[in-house]
Amino acid sequence: MPEPQICLLGSRVMTGADAEPRYLRFPPPGPRAAPRKGQETSLSRAPASASPRFRDGTGTGGERGSPAAEQLRVALVPSSVFGVEALLLTGSVAFEPDIFVVVLSLLLHGRPFLLQWDPMITTLPGLYLLSVGVVKPARWIFGWSEHVVCSIGMLRFVNLLFSVGNFYLLYLLFRKVQPRHKAGSSAQRILSTLTLAVFPTLYFFNFLYYTEAGSMFFTLFAYLMCLYGNHKTSALLGFCGFMFRQTNIVWAVFCAGNVIAQKLTEAWKTELQKKKEERLPPIKGPFSEFRKILQFLLVYSMSFKNLSMLLLLTWPYILLLFLFGAFVVVNGGIVVGDRSSHEVCLHFPQLFYFFSFTLFFSFPHLLSPSKVKAFLCLVWKRRIQFFVLTVVSVFLVWKFTYVHKYLLADNRHYTFYVWRRVIQRYEIVKYLLVPVYIFAGWSITDSLKSKSVFWNLMFFICLFAVIVPQKLLEFRYFILPYVIYRLNIPLPPISRLVCELGCYAVVNFITFYIFLNKTFQWPNSQDTQRFMW
Repeated sequence: MPEPQICLLGSRVMTGADAEPRYLRFPPPGPRAAPRKGQETSLSRAPASASPRFRDGTGTGGERGSPAAEQLRVALVPSSVFGVEALLLTGSVAFEPDIFVVVLSLLLHGRPFLLQWDPMITTLPGLYLLSVGVVKPARWIFGWSEHVVCSIGMLRFVNLLFSVGNFYLLYLLFRKVQPRHKAGSSAQRILSTLTLAVFPTLYFFNFLYYTEAGSMFFTLFAYLMCLYGNHKTSALLGFCGFMFRQTNIVWAVFCAGNVIAQKLTEAWKTELQKKKEERLPPIKGPFSEFRKILQFLLVYSMSFKNLSMLLLLTWPYILLLFLFGAFVVVNGGIVVGDRSSHEVCLHFPQLFYFFSFTLFFSFPHLLSPSKVKAFLCLVWKRRIQFFVLTVVSVFLVWKFTYVHKYLLADNRHYTFYVWRRVIQRYEIVKYLLVPVYIFAGWSITDSLKSKSVFWNLMFFICLFAVIVPQKLLEFRYFILPYVIYRLNIPLPPISRLVCELGCYAVVNFITFYIFLNKTFQWPNSQDTQRFMW
């Protein structure tokens, strides 16, 4: 029997034939044998027959990895509504976990796996290490055999824990963020928690062995600890989130920004009350509010007392940021592998895509006749400002729209069809969508008006830092900022929540039905392909 060959790509596992250009080659689990002189034990060239692939196993014809590897990544979460867990457990949908079992087997046997790092891996090994941290103690405590510990169900159990943890964290965050003085707020918080727990993009990836569930868990946990004032714990959890995905460092910065925004808001209210009592003449003219806030920030930042107070509150996050800077310097960048496909760029239209994504999934709260009417009245009232904004937006779409090769190559993902059949259908379409982008952005900002201007500033800065440098349009990148946004808007009426939940249920049913039943094959492959987010 030939040696099993595997290649880990970020949070995904690919077969040897699915990766390019290098492999990790391991002997099967068993007694450790010393390598023969000249024997390759870590990296070896891919065989000539291997088909070329891009990141995540992407290949010619739009491949992102073999179906065996894709099926392998399905993780079990509570899903009795759709009966998906029955399909996974009974084997009604075929999965081939052998490759990932080999990886975990090597880790369980204490082999120096991390010393054999493949250059195509793009993320840090948080998910792998935590999987071993769950599976290996279970083997010690219960005396289970390796066959049981590395079974399909046990491996899927890791994301089951994350998904349950995310549900509880969402509930705790709604209790902390949203006021509790309203009569119906308790039911609204519970319904909001359930709605976000089945948010289609997040819910779908809970079934796959991706980093989404773990990344979401540690980021939400860090945010919760920040809100409770446990900043050292929050920074530590932020580091754990960073180990799942490097861009999560931005949400650790957001936690620090949340603390700063709170102190700035308190000082701002004091300043406004002081001016009111002194009856000082208000600043008038265009952008008067912006000028007042800017003047306040300059005065506030000149105070050593204010800066020292903020430093004492946020030093754990600052330390984490320094560690991240050291990592970037030592590593030579944020991505740990396949850097040619993950280059940083100023992809400003990513903001527009996120606004549209948020408008689509939060339409019960953001889209209504009254909202449209209010927007049109505001446009007419401030037509010069909106004209300038439209011109700038058109310019950003014209000069800063990037099309990643994976977006054009992967015909299994919905973004492929959104791009080809909507945005790229005609050249003028991407410009005609600018008014929709502006409305979506205004509606999102309007829904956050209950938050302070400083909180909004911190949120949009972090949103910019997370998605704008990304060249690839992928809905997974929008999950975390969407959830944080959704947590912080005022609790909607129960009728809107029921509508939102019902729409999410329908979308989930359709996507899972398509994923399980509408399979297809590429001409150059006998493998079964499936549609996904």
